[in-house]
Amino acid sequence: MRALVTGGSGALGQAISEALAKAGHEVWVHANRGLAQAEATAQRIVAAGGTAHAIAFDVTDAEATQQALEVLLESAPVQILINNAGIHDDAPMPGMTQQQWRSVIDVSLNGFFNVTQPLLMPMIRTRWGRIVNMASVAGVMGNRGQVNYAAAKAGLIGATKSLSLELASRGITVNAVAPGIIDSPMAGAAFPPERIRQLVPAQRAGQPEEVASMVAYLVSDAAAYVTGQVLSINGGLG
Repeated sequence: MRALVTGGSGALGQAISEALAKAGHEVWVHANRGLAQAEATAQRIVAAGGTAHAIAFDVTDAEATQQALEVLLESAPVQILINNAGIHDDAPMPGMTQQQWRSVIDVSLNGFFNVTQPLLMPMIRTRWGRIVNMASVAGVMGNRGQVNYAAAKAGLIGATKSLSLELASRGITVNAVAPGIIDSPMAGAAFPPERIRQLVPAQRAGQPEEVASMVAYLVSDAAAYVTGQVLSINGGLG
């Protein structure tokens, strides 16, 4: 199957791309500004015997996204979609700017629509599909300083549940994965090891590969009856 992983240049996107390639899928690793990292990920996959390509477009630009996807769809439908593109720009809400609110919502939520909507009819025609939306523990529990990010991820969870109802009879599942603290350069700056031990019952950060394994399960035939769900992977946090 052909898979598209948005935000594929980050640590989590790279791990997901590699897990899907290992499962035998043709992976398109998406980036916006991080095309070099996406290309490096695609090259690693090819070197390991898989099939992968890098692709770049801005998910917040509906027209540019549509054009990029039309080129992609010319040869075959995308039957596996991982909506992983997202940013955070944290601030307590009393000090949050309109730009901080809009940009985070724009990438996670409008980006989800801009990428997903054009792929749906071609996917529906195949009568088989897997959509996995990367949410967050913040979208389930909330988090101080992340009203914008939590709102975006909670919106993604609501969209997941609704879209799953629309597509269930077409052989297409739609699920969300809500990671907790996952080991990455970004998390390392925000959560020192002693803070992680205080917060997380498992007393460690999760690994990107652990999240990728859950995504790989959700897109597999073994998960054909799993849809409309939010699967948390957080070491017992919350």
